[in-house]
Amino acid sequence: MYPSRLLFALVALAVAGCASAPRPAESSSQTPPAQPQALKAEPVRLTLVGTNDFHGWLMPHDTALPGGLTVREGGAAVFAGYLARLRADNPGGVLLLDAGDLFQGTLASNLTEGAAVIDVYNRLGYAAAALGNHEFDYGPVGPRAVPGPGEDPVGALTARIRQARFPLLTVNVRDAATGQHPAWLGNDGTLLVTLQGVKVGVVGLTTPSTPRISNPAHVATLRFEDMMPTTLEAARRLRAQGAEVVVAIAHAGGKCADLSNPRDTSSCNREDGEIYGLVEALPPGTLDAIFAGHTHQAMGHFFGEVPVVSTSGLGRSFSVVELFVDPVSRKVLPERTRLQAAVPVCAQVEATSGSCDARKLKELGASVQLVPATFLGAPVVAEPEVEALVAPALARVAEEQRRPLGVTVTAPLGRNYEGESALGDVLTDALREMEKADVALLNSGGLRANLKAGALTYGDLYEVLPFDNTVAVVTVTGDELRRLLAAAYGSGSGVFQESGLQVKLARCAGPERLRDVTLANGKPLESSRLYRVVMPDFLARGAAGLGAVLSQLPPERIDLGVGRELILRDALATWWKTRGTPISVPATGRISFVEEGASCASKAPAAPRSESP
Repeated sequence: MYPSRLLFALVALAVAGCASAPRPAESSSQTPPAQPQALKAEPVRLTLVGTNDFHGWLMPHDTALPGGLTVREGGAAVFAGYLARLRADNPGGVLLLDAGDLFQGTLASNLTEGAAVIDVYNRLGYAAAALGNHEFDYGPVGPRAVPGPGEDPVGALTARIRQARFPLLTVNVRDAATGQHPAWLGNDGTLLVTLQGVKVGVVGLTTPSTPRISNPAHVATLRFEDMMPTTLEAARRLRAQGAEVVVAIAHAGGKCADLSNPRDTSSCNREDGEIYGLVEALPPGTLDAIFAGHTHQAMGHFFGEVPVVSTSGLGRSFSVVELFVDPVSRKVLPERTRLQAAVPVCAQVEATSGSCDARKLKELGASVQLVPATFLGAPVVAEPEVEALVAPALARVAEEQRRPLGVTVTAPLGRNYEGESALGDVLTDALREMEKADVALLNSGGLRANLKAGALTYGDLYEVLPFDNTVAVVTVTGDELRRLLAAAYGSGSGVFQESGLQVKLARCAGPERLRDVTLANGKPLESSRLYRVVMPDFLARGAAGLGAVLSQLPPERIDLGVGRELILRDALATWWKTRGTPISVPATGRISFVEEGASCASKAPAAPRSESP
């Protein structure tokens, strides 16, 4: 899979030359004897390794198999073992990069506001990471979800940047007031390093959709610019500084359904792929490789001569791009470029298939036999130092996860990004009853896990609602509520979960998706009557397409819940416990679709994973 060492090649050629070179003929002329032809130097091999959308998954994903075995996917300590093999294979030639969203989504990350993740990334030796939209989630330092008077809205992120021994990069995020790179970033969004004697430039990028999918209170002072012109300018600047190779780490992505042929991009969804638009708009030669992210979709394709790779995230896999640089021209040889998309991180694999994919292994039933994983011809050994670094955070997580909430879930509750879900019904019903509101709204992208049956623990609820939103209440007239719902369902942010209404939608997404809405009892909305709508403050601040409507309301009609003692997740837990009855599956049917037989354009299911409340 990897080329022979340069030394081996030189020795072999030299020996062959000595054995076969003829003796020069004697001559009385003054013509000097022919000199042996100099050996041509081999191209320089650079091994670029990329991760994306880690979301705090320092620990492995454990899945129980039918035969009683447990298969593990991912884990920072095991990933360190893969890195050790890569670095042994190309000493001094490995560059480790991340395409953003290091934080948010696990207790291990959130209990420390990302500090545990940075500790591990420092140990693993990352050279740089892109700034993802979830890097803004923590807001100010401390437990407050939103900044109070005098608090820095990016205080927690700034603390992590100071902690990191590698830069977080973005060239297209600017200070809204000055138009300059944010001072807290500490760089201009680029990095220049030397690898195997080759100067490599790195450009960081952040999806311009960040203001729509992040808490507006955390990004209000920032401007998120178009990626194409900022990338072009940054790449030209790096080339002027001597960069012979330029690589982008972009928290922006897409989806290609077929990974079997990296030269065939016909399966790539052109309607939902920021990264395709970028790479195809840039002049040839601007970038030599792109590590993408944000959509949690595995990609490994060439767009023109530019390899674009990404993984499904959550620490389950990594990608590799090998570039070969001509030692004379100092340019990348695109015909030699090789890529591996989404290499799985496995401590053990199934003996026959070599896989640790829990979904595949479950299909094998009790016949699964696990054996130690190997990579590049040697065993993968988890790094004890990383295990020791992670251990304190995981111990704290385990204690918090086991905390009982004093309520039972009678049956599993699933989520559904593109329709009504039992989980969405339960949560919105609880919010509406808890607040004595008329309507409750939740964006489906904010529900990050299904809820299992049994005694509910804090860890269970946290997996479903990992974001520290407050409980907000917005007061609107009937006409304003209709416009708000039209904006919600027409935003492309999936199907909003709701309580208190009967909603009819077009089957296919689009601005006119909302077809009809009444109250739950079938009565029409009254145009001038005021309705109380409870929602996460993420939505009440105008995210997920609601900003245009909410910005027209008087400020006194938007209560963001900043002064409340409990955030949304903890308020729900307290309310369920106080109510003292089990959580059961409600009757469905509050959201229905017209045009049941409609054929919709294919769309990558990215937002359920990347969108945050």
